[in-house]
Amino acid sequence: MWLNLLSSNTQWVLLSTMVLGIAAGTMGCLVYWKRQNLMSDALSHASLPGVVIAFLLIGEKNLFYLIIGAAISALIGAYLIQWITTSSRISEDTAMGIVLAVFYGFGIMLLTVANRSVGGNQSGLDSFIYGQAAAMVKSDVITMVVLAILVILVVVVGFKEWKVYLFDQAFASGLGLSLKTMNILYTAIFVMTIVIGIQAVGVILMSAMLIIPAVSARYWTKSFKQMIFLSAIFGGMAGMVGTLISTIGNGLPTGSFIVIVAASFFIISLVMGKEKGLLIQYIQFKSQQKAYLASSISSEKEVQSK
Repeated sequence: MWLNLLSSNTQWVLLSTMVLGIAAGTMGCLVYWKRQNLMSDALSHASLPGVVIAFLLIGEKNLFYLIIGAAISALIGAYLIQWITTSSRISEDTAMGIVLAVFYGFGIMLLTVANRSVGGNQSGLDSFIYGQAAAMVKSDVITMVVLAILVILVVVVGFKEWKVYLFDQAFASGLGLSLKTMNILYTAIFVMTIVIGIQAVGVILMSAMLIIPAVSARYWTKSFKQMIFLSAIFGGMAGMVGTLISTIGNGLPTGSFIVIVAASFFIISLVMGKEKGLLIQYIQFKSQQKAYLASSISSEKEVQSK
């Protein structure tokens, strides 16, 4: 009923951020177990130069072409991180920091140039930094939704392969699963998830969409399948609720509210989660303490009776 109160464009934006949240939550579980949470931050920042270069080349803000530019830029960033790590004594996290800073700085420089060009200051490219879902039109939404659904399908259809790939690569090789192909596919959908969300959430906060839902889900289950399901729910709800809140004001950054909602889910999970949540741990500690005291009193009474 309340959807009828929203404009048609807002409903489309709401759909896109919800599906984006589901895709990010789903992909975030793979990133979590691959232990590449910081990689998402590096690649999201590395995508900014590609967005601006694509705009300068085509001369218009067409999301499809901007996504292609962002994907190419992010893939170059991923390659450089791997190359720096394997060809030098620099650690992976240091390489990520270098690529993040250099690419983001280069992107800001290009953004300044683009904004000074004819029509550049009205292009809305600044929205790719902090996110502004309200600036999307129907064609942008369709592009995002189609690519997000593609990411979800790749993870869901290949669930068994992803599980073996993430938890036992030696066993995966024994089964005949090509680790090189899996690495390429993983990187492709990883980058795709990042670039389709940078307009709605922004390059600065996109990594949070991948990390927070997955970490929140981890507090509720030990099952990989259930974790993906819960993470997708948390991500989808964060996208939907955050977008609704941002529509209350004019020009409010959607990405910030989406991340705040996702963070609230994390806090609830941290406290209430049945898998090592703070409240559960406290209850278990008190129960064990009570059992220990009862056992000690019982032992003392037995000694005294003798």
